[in-house]
Amino acid sequence: MISFYRFLFFIPLLSLLLMANVGFADDISPAAIEQKQQSYVKDIKPILDNRCVACHGCYDSPCQLKLTAFEGLERGATKHPIYDYERLKAVEPTRLFIDETTTTGWRNKEFFPVINEQNRTPENNINNSLIARLLQLKRSHPLPVSGKLPADIKLDLDRTLQCPNLDEFDGYQKKHPLWGMPYGLPTLSQEQEATLITWLKQGAKNDTQFALSLAATVEIKKWEDFFNGKYPERKSLKQQLTARYIYEHLFIGDLHFTGHPNNEFYKLVRSKTPSGQPIDELKSVRPFDDPGATFYYRLRPITSTIVDKDHFVYQLSNSKMQRLRQLFLQADYKVTELPSYLQEAAANPFKTFAQLPATSRYQFLLDDAQYFFSGFIKGPVCRGQAALNVIRDQFWVAFLKPHPELNQQATRFLADNHHTLRMPASDGENIGFLEWREFNGLQQTYLKNKETFTRNQLPGSVNLDSLWDGDGQNENALLTVFRHDDNATVVKGLLGKPPLTAWVVDYPLFERIHYLLVAGYNVYGSAGHQVTTRLYMDFLRMEAENNFLRFIPIKQRKILHDSWYEGIDLKIYNFFETPTFSSETEPAITYQSSDYKQEFFSQLQQKIANAGGNADLINHCRQAGCNRPNTSPEQQQTDEMMRQLANLTGDQIAALPEVSFLRVLTSNPENDLVYTLIRNRKLLNVSFIFAENLRREPEKDTLTVVPGFIGSYPNQFFAVPKQQLATFIEHLQHTQTDAELNLFFGQYAIRRTNPNIWQTYDWFNKKYRQQNPESAGLFDISRYQNL
Repeated sequence: MISFYRFLFFIPLLSLLLMANVGFADDISPAAIEQKQQSYVKDIKPILDNRCVACHGCYDSPCQLKLTAFEGLERGATKHPIYDYERLKAVEPTRLFIDETTTTGWRNKEFFPVINEQNRTPENNINNSLIARLLQLKRSHPLPVSGKLPADIKLDLDRTLQCPNLDEFDGYQKKHPLWGMPYGLPTLSQEQEATLITWLKQGAKNDTQFALSLAATVEIKKWEDFFNGKYPERKSLKQQLTARYIYEHLFIGDLHFTGHPNNEFYKLVRSKTPSGQPIDELKSVRPFDDPGATFYYRLRPITSTIVDKDHFVYQLSNSKMQRLRQLFLQADYKVTELPSYLQEAAANPFKTFAQLPATSRYQFLLDDAQYFFSGFIKGPVCRGQAALNVIRDQFWVAFLKPHPELNQQATRFLADNHHTLRMPASDGENIGFLEWREFNGLQQTYLKNKETFTRNQLPGSVNLDSLWDGDGQNENALLTVFRHDDNATVVKGLLGKPPLTAWVVDYPLFERIHYLLVAGYNVYGSAGHQVTTRLYMDFLRMEAENNFLRFIPIKQRKILHDSWYEGIDLKIYNFFETPTFSSETEPAITYQSSDYKQEFFSQLQQKIANAGGNADLINHCRQAGCNRPNTSPEQQQTDEMMRQLANLTGDQIAALPEVSFLRVLTSNPENDLVYTLIRNRKLLNVSFIFAENLRREPEKDTLTVVPGFIGSYPNQFFAVPKQQLATFIEHLQHTQTDAELNLFFGQYAIRRTNPNIWQTYDWFNKKYRQQNPESAGLFDISRYQNL
């Protein structure tokens, strides 16, 4: 299987073309389908992509049955969950393409087959296929076509999964006759089902052909040479340390060559083999695990279907390579020795990369801030409520400006303070639940040291010039983060109405979040590791909030801070109290109103202009005629209705789940408009892992309405004719009782039982790709609610 990557790359063009129209013509009979030799690429993959990958596409795939590639189908399923917050020890990772590459190897890891592997006859190929049995179960026991799902259909993510193997299936179908596939959703069309059954009967053959284009081969060689030291810089110590730093930050994302086809992406990996040979990827859990004596950085083509929940893109281009050289290879500094890969040291970037200029490291992160924030959100977890409940449902982010003139001083300060900046991964998987107390002490020491350093090196008050302006053109300067329960989204610009909290991020904070939640996080890790990670993130959130408070007048700092930490017992309040560092120093900002938070960001957005992203003219339009550029009169009329919707709060939006996609129906389906409705939940505080419902203040919830798409996991689809939008908004405001909810969702929503849900899902995926051809992936509907 290692040779799988030799000169290979799969471009599923036909899959993309069929993504919105995966159904078959009504006049194709099952008999005609059975007479045709079915192709995995042409006939099967489009069905799997657009019906099965909707739930089976990441770590959170039920029973670890990942169907984004044939290798996942071949691997099969297992009863062992990845997400287990009670395990005391880490478990072996089971990453597709990495931790095992043979069917025998997966069987040894307790994965069982879902397609027939023995005595391959047409009859056995069906009888011994779990896929076929689950499809047949659904066909013989379909769901109702209206209303809510039956009570037997459980949808909560923490439900106990059955994951029956073939020997257990008879008992499974007797006990749960409604649990056929697709689970909790309408059946496939008869043509789709017949195609899958025929392919399984024919032996479930894989006819995938992989081929790298010449252009891709050239780019891969160029970048692998860059990372492995074959350019003019050669394999110097400086080059090797630079490559290690870049790898530890890019390993998790999807890399794309600018100007190449929108569906070609790569992973930056470490391999035992050099360029030109088949990739033999190292099976390290973390990017700073010891790679051994000899290894090479390689670009591995991504051959799996792209799903939105783990897809975030880093662009590679000639200008990007030149930028990396400028920051790291052409800068005036020396590397005298390479750092070790011993865990305690390697998990601490301030020790490992102490010889790299701090300003270069920070600028590298700032250049693509949205990408790196997406790593915190879309990276190793796919599902991370235990980590994401450390942040608010909506907050804005700005960044402190780099100071190249203080590069030597800052680099030395961070190197000297590397111990106080130590993070949980330094302790490995044996970390205890109470280790956070030690980290709390280290954090307080670091903050004191940082305050002394800042006061000596940057005396005076902070002002708007203290913040990064995107170098006048980089739209990563301001970000908005939306949390949707156990997942989140980060976008450029300031979206939504002014949030409760805001962050101001500096380099050490930015770097620590990456090494805490991305590079140092192990989704297969122990409960101690996961809990300590969550608690450490409390420190980082509070530090970011404290940085923001420095820009607020002294008299308002405590008032604003206390509004973020309501409902906390005084006995533990000191832990969440804001340090008084710099509290005697007023910001050098002239405020004209008492709404300091909103005015601060308004001034900042105005000051940095083009780097602030497009203005949000739906949620905070303060005058008549807030028309988005390049919109038609019909869009402008719809936007006006969306402004009315965005002004609803509390009980008026109680019927809405956290993320909804609204399709505004027009006279031409191709021109239908789409908006995302995001319900921002108000919490007294976000300082505890559990019991969020006890801290809810639903009467203070707000709604953000955004043209286009935000979020990877829609909780509900709505389809409303344009002329009925006013009625929809009016109806929503007065939907409270169960009877009213049933009427509202029956009239406007596409429920799980609605046979049209698949066509609606296809339409949204197609629209998303049209609007965001490189960054779009298939939506996941495992969190689609039964409303």
